[in-house]
Amino acid sequence: MFRLLKQEGRAKRGEFHTVHGVIQTPVFMNVGTAAAIKGAVSTQDLEEIHTQVELSNTYHLHVRPGDKIIKQLGGLHRFMSWDRPILTDSGGFQVFSLAGLRKIKEEGVYFNSHIDGRKIFMGPEESMQIQSNLASTIAMAFDECPSARADRTYVKNSVERTTRWLARCKKEMQRLNGMEDTINKQQLLFAINQGAVYPDIRIEHAKLISELELDGYAVGGLAVGETHEEMYHILEETIPFLPKDKPVYLMGVGTPANILESVERGVDFFDCVYPTRNGRHGHLYTNRGKINLFNAKYELDSRPIEEGCNCPACRRYSRAYIRHLLKAKEMLGMRLCVLHNLYFYNTMMEEIRDALDAGEFAAYKKQKLQSMSQD
Repeated sequence: MFRLLKQEGRAKRGEFHTVHGVIQTPVFMNVGTAAAIKGAVSTQDLEEIHTQVELSNTYHLHVRPGDKIIKQLGGLHRFMSWDRPILTDSGGFQVFSLAGLRKIKEEGVYFNSHIDGRKIFMGPEESMQIQSNLASTIAMAFDECPSARADRTYVKNSVERTTRWLARCKKEMQRLNGMEDTINKQQLLFAINQGAVYPDIRIEHAKLISELELDGYAVGGLAVGETHEEMYHILEETIPFLPKDKPVYLMGVGTPANILESVERGVDFFDCVYPTRNGRHGHLYTNRGKINLFNAKYELDSRPIEEGCNCPACRRYSRAYIRHLLKAKEMLGMRLCVLHNLYFYNTMMEEIRDALDAGEFAAYKKQKLQSMSQD
């Protein structure tokens, strides 16, 4: 399922074969929380900017419109009109982000909906059932994501529960994939490594979950309060104890520099809201660093966001015009900025793959980091 094509140090170049197509890795997944990329970006746009994988949120789609409705409509691929791979997260991150609205117990998590306050229960079996209804390509195991600064005893207990939940996820996924009315009977399951910033807990957890022989392995619970240096250290310590023949997914990370550093440490999959969120606020990624189009110096700037960029925004529009749209609160301004940022990320991943193919990743990484720090 995962074919390693090249390796440079720990950096990997691979192909991940799925029922919805082959994913070239390393890959950045474009985040469409509620089955849409924020900023009025369509699935047709995603094809144009070379998106390989779209990521949607299990909790949010369960709350609205409802996973059973999506199943009745043929699953998430048909619902969104997207035929390439989709990864759905498990709802586990909401255990972290909705801290004031939940209670964690052995059976699962009791939520109050952030929309209407209604009570929701989600455990490992429920998360798998929701993701099976969505019929995504890759489902994520249900876990708890403790804060990076959580007490060691709390983290240890949390990780032990997450391990027990993972066994339940695997059993339920196997049951669901064998059911007659399941839309995607080849749905894949990724485990999630947790342990905050405690390397020994991370390593022990990596060893335990590796024994379950799942389709891929994620490193979760990073970019939630620790420093970049702590994150890189955890990756260096943990990844060697995950299976070598399965993809590694670093959840919720990150900046272009974070991605380059993490590829070097053996990560294959990434996702992050930065390109879309920053784009909606006029913060744009370029090969010379980030720019803020709200700055007055761009008022008369007739150049594209980035010279030589082939994204839909840069092919036609000037910085001055897009700045005007943002200032006037026209949705087109946000849309063009999001398209540019996602294109930048997707193109950077293509460059990373090309550099690994050529055995020149170290040189590429050095040059890319230097160029992005110019402004």
